[in-house]
Amino acid sequence: MEIKLVGIRNIPFIKEGDNIADLILNAMNEDQIKIEDGDIFVIAETVIAKSEGNIIDLDSIQPSLEAEKISEKTGKDSRLVEAIIQKSNEIIKVGPDFIISETKHGFICANAGIDESNVDNGMATPIPDDPDKSAALIRKNLEKATSKEIVVIISDTQGRTFREGAIGTTVGISGMTPLWDRKGEKDLYGRELQTTSIAVADELAGAASILMGQADEGIPVVLIKGVEYTQKLKDDKATSRALIRPKKYDVFR
Repeated sequence: MEIKLVGIRNIPFIKEGDNIADLILNAMNEDQIKIEDGDIFVIAETVIAKSEGNIIDLDSIQPSLEAEKISEKTGKDSRLVEAIIQKSNEIIKVGPDFIISETKHGFICANAGIDESNVDNGMATPIPDDPDKSAALIRKNLEKATSKEIVVIISDTQGRTFREGAIGTTVGISGMTPLWDRKGEKDLYGRELQTTSIAVADELAGAASILMGQADEGIPVVLIKGVEYTQKLKDDKATSRALIRPKKYDVFR
């Protein structure tokens, strides 16, 4: 299997109300890139936040007493801390320079997924309110314009338990189940797999982040071609929630 990753350039700075599907199609036409059945689009969540007007103006936030206390402990702006609190179900751990929380979506990540990069000073972008819905809308528009069956993934950069560094992860998906349950298949020695479940959506988001980068690369959308299992895992109703481990099985809290 050969997989090809293509960074979609020529996408302008996103404004509220922009049609992301149209911008992607225009950029691809400019570079003469064709969409084919099974193609996967990985889109940075910042793009979604801007197009949906989901921007946090830190100057409009009045920090609570809890935010002030956490700010003193972490060194973070108390307004940002208050935004993190408001976007979280639970503050799980506070350290010298970090806040780990459970977002309203159920994701466990730093700062409730709120990002201050690639946005104007004094502003921040949270994870979209409903990233699966956002992915589904973009997919619908792309499929309508091209008559092709595709997958759309909304990605965010997050850290991982007990490991340094951040990678691309999936926060929204449409068109494919994010997990590939391979239980019952055989390994190279003929043994039957018992518990093997692969987070294929996160693997794809992580691969796309190599091109997206975290600084001034200017590639908010990555097209992935040649993934053979998209048809096998096709699911029009799948959501990213399948990636969230139930709290009763979360041994790290």
